[in-house]
Amino acid sequence: MDAPTTTSAENGTSGGGGWFTPRTAAAPVPETSPASCTSSLFEPGAPAERSAPVAQQASPDALLIRRTMAEVAPVADKATSYFYALLFVRHPELRALFPPTMDTQRDRLFKALLTAVEQFDNTPVLVDYLQNLGRGHRKYGTRPEHYPALGECLIGALSRYASAVWDGETEAAWVRAYTTISQVMIDAAAADELRAPAWWHAEVVAHELRTPDVAVLTLRPDQPYPFLPGQYTSVETPWWPRIWRHYSFASAPRSDGLLTFHVKAVPAGWVSTALVRRARPGDVVRLGPSTGSMTVDHSTDSSLVCLGGGTGIAPIKALVEDVAEHGVRRRVEVFYGARSDHDLYDIDTMLRLQQSHPWLSVRAVVDQPPARLQLPDAVREHGPWNEYEAYVSGPPGMIRSGVDALRDAGIPAHRIRHDSLEELVGVGN
Repeated sequence: MDAPTTTSAENGTSGGGGWFTPRTAAAPVPETSPASCTSSLFEPGAPAERSAPVAQQASPDALLIRRTMAEVAPVADKATSYFYALLFVRHPELRALFPPTMDTQRDRLFKALLTAVEQFDNTPVLVDYLQNLGRGHRKYGTRPEHYPALGECLIGALSRYASAVWDGETEAAWVRAYTTISQVMIDAAAADELRAPAWWHAEVVAHELRTPDVAVLTLRPDQPYPFLPGQYTSVETPWWPRIWRHYSFASAPRSDGLLTFHVKAVPAGWVSTALVRRARPGDVVRLGPSTGSMTVDHSTDSSLVCLGGGTGIAPIKALVEDVAEHGVRRRVEVFYGARSDHDLYDIDTMLRLQQSHPWLSVRAVVDQPPARLQLPDAVREHGPWNEYEAYVSGPPGMIRSGVDALRDAGIPAHRIRHDSLEELVGVGN
């Protein structure tokens, strides 16, 4: 592709609306595989775990795009605000796809771009990330014909706020990258449309307040809902339309089809506060598709060490149930972290599971006097864990410190499972 003329967002040019013309999705492929992405965006790369480093030379387009992002990073707020301003002025019909308040949405756009840039030359991880985005965006009503407008305005914003490094070659790299990125997402959404709805309606059938700020909700979806223990979904409430937040499943799939979630109300958390303080049996929420990679590999019988902080104990409980249902005798060590005894709202459930399963050990770790033992310290104290598979769930800070502690205790990075911090932005809000 020849380098197009540099876009001027100032003079209102379209930024090349014709450049971003995705294939029709009338005959979607089952899934976009890494091998099918032939654009220069995707250079060959060895499969890697989400947390494993990628050791290979960056492609020319990757270098140009990373240079752009480095230039934009100090003014990311202005660049993303400008992007949405362009989008809503030029394409006002798209405003209805977005929530009334755009603060969180602006943050997520830049974090999504950063994630894509970080994984630019790691084809399997990047394609998996984009496919999840494409499937997840169905619940917003995103269609293939929307992507050209988004690309046009993205180029307009980048050309304005990365003007010091922006040239025809850089713009051509971004056009190639966005064209390929959008096509992966479109193909994933089209394939998903053949087998699943864009969202599920789910009725609240039970609402148990465990603490003033933590509620356990049980939902009945209007049709079968597929998921794996350790995954999470997005939830939209009737009180805040078009605002979705992520919550982990707190049990393995049940024969009655019911779903359980642990929700903590947090300051300025619109969705979480509504679910904890306003939701009652009979209310109906919407669920997006399940996603997440923190699932058990049942092809091995390796022992597991699991770290759950706060409501992060929910997916850990689901993983324990999953191991029990498969009947494989493997040691499972659970560290349940909390700031106080009061915050161990699900400890009785975990201890009952321990009584039922001799292969399970549950340790409560409370960060208050007299113990003052933090979760990473407890993990190091009871190691080594070099023969274990590890699972970490909780607030982003706890995930970081937990992963560091597990690596210090001898577990290689590729055997530590957690959902990426970018995916967890907004969890519990």
